[in-house]
Amino acid sequence: MSDTVAPVATDWNFADIYEAIAARVPDRPCQIHGERVVTWAEFDRRANALAADFVAAGLGHQSKVAQYLTNAPEYLESMVAAFKVAMVPVNTNYRYGAEEILYLFDNADAEAVVFHSAYADLLEQVRPRLAKVKRWYVVDDGAGHLPSWAAKYEDVVASASSGAAPPATSWRRSGDDLLLLYTGGTTGMPKGVMWRSDDLFNVLGAGGNAVLGVPPAADVAELASRVDPSAPGAVTVVACPLMHGTGQFSALNSMAVGGTIVSLAGRSFDVGELLRTIERLRATHLIIVGQAFAGPILDQLDANPGAYDLSSLLLIVSSGVMWSQDNKNGLLRHIPQVILFDSYGSSEAVGLGGSVSAAGAAEQTAKFALGPNCAVFTDDGRRVQPGSDETGMVGVGGFIPLGYYGDEQKTAQTFKVYEGRRWSIPGDFAQVNADGSIKLLGRGSQCINTGGEKVFPEEVEEALKTHPSVRDAVAVGLPDSRFGEVICAVVELERGEPTLAELNEHVKSKLAAYKAPRHLVVVDTIGRAPNGKVDYKRLRGVAADRVATTGTR
Repeated sequence: MSDTVAPVATDWNFADIYEAIAARVPDRPCQIHGERVVTWAEFDRRANALAADFVAAGLGHQSKVAQYLTNAPEYLESMVAAFKVAMVPVNTNYRYGAEEILYLFDNADAEAVVFHSAYADLLEQVRPRLAKVKRWYVVDDGAGHLPSWAAKYEDVVASASSGAAPPATSWRRSGDDLLLLYTGGTTGMPKGVMWRSDDLFNVLGAGGNAVLGVPPAADVAELASRVDPSAPGAVTVVACPLMHGTGQFSALNSMAVGGTIVSLAGRSFDVGELLRTIERLRATHLIIVGQAFAGPILDQLDANPGAYDLSSLLLIVSSGVMWSQDNKNGLLRHIPQVILFDSYGSSEAVGLGGSVSAAGAAEQTAKFALGPNCAVFTDDGRRVQPGSDETGMVGVGGFIPLGYYGDEQKTAQTFKVYEGRRWSIPGDFAQVNADGSIKLLGRGSQCINTGGEKVFPEEVEEALKTHPSVRDAVAVGLPDSRFGEVICAVVELERGEPTLAELNEHVKSKLAAYKAPRHLVVVDTIGRAPNGKVDYKRLRGVAADRVATTGTR
């Protein structure tokens, strides 16, 4: 078990960082979206203009600014504009319905909303009930319409003269300035995770990169000095949504070292577009979310060997969803120079652990090295000892969020004091292997209780996905008069049509017999969201209906 490391005293603020980078490499591309290129100088100028409009609209210190946008330069631009005047960016899930959007903006106390015109009709349904919003900004995406009640984003950001400074305010920036990251979690309404800028940047590495052996920077001046204006910077393709923590935090981190952020022009994931973009821009880093992205990438490479030049790619980072070992091995066959970093964490707990794979040394799925501030705890606050086979929940200390915005009860449920210090414990169960690494079991809210034995869906799903006929799989619990619950395998097929008996035996070859499925339901698609997450409630309903009708399928 790793010893804990005490946080250092710093005062990182994202606006300070990005202004220093813009001064260092003004002509370097900061954002690329399709054929559109925004330099660092242009990005900084546009963010300054938007920040000035926030202040003119009456927003104040730590006012909330929501990004209701798909991936585009305006996403990070409006976030940084908020940072510049010590306001708070708020991510928005653009798949939410009207009532969910109403809840989120009201819960976050949003005072400004930046939105793509595609969402104008939905906003018109709820806008009368959002009296706290003082200013709406519409980004013309060619869809929907430009409502008269919203300021045209492009008109606002084009209003500043070249090199305009951020507006003066009666308050100052600091490392205490917040970012709100709303997460759906597994139950209930979305919760806004409150990250201090200083805590977030420190937990992201403070300009360092442990995978590549780069140490943290001491301050903004040192961080900027590392950026070589004469050399090309890192080019990071963020394939997953910026509205989720994996994409957003990765982008913020890449920008902090003078990198270029690339977003795909298409609104739905197109693996061909992704690979062509990597090739065209000589991208060095790729951000994905597990199998939802890695599976189609490998399929495309297998079907078209040698069709894409991916020799520039150095690092693929995934977080949030399990990423299978077979897929990692397959990607390394096609891209042998790349390092695969499988980050284990959540919106509330960044840096819980990580797994690094390279050609000839792929790590085992769901086995992660604990981060230096991590531990596994039992319900009564004892550390789980390595090799004990005891199950506990993973926690991270050090740089962690303040809690959930406006919800002391949920904050107390997740953020606990053990051993005299504060820990974020989002609810992931694990065991500690004899070597100190962890075996991730899954989120307790989805745990299946069959015959008195607890089964975590993720471990069954990973076993199912190693079968050659299975492309993707989910394990759900269905009611059973004898065992309370039994496991049903909901599978999306790769090829062939395996029987229940075949998959049952396959799982038994890898896990305890009681973890093998008793029912099988085949679906056209698991229907993962772009962040890789699964709607267990929906699939449990599909499975229950199918089993009740047919017995198995």
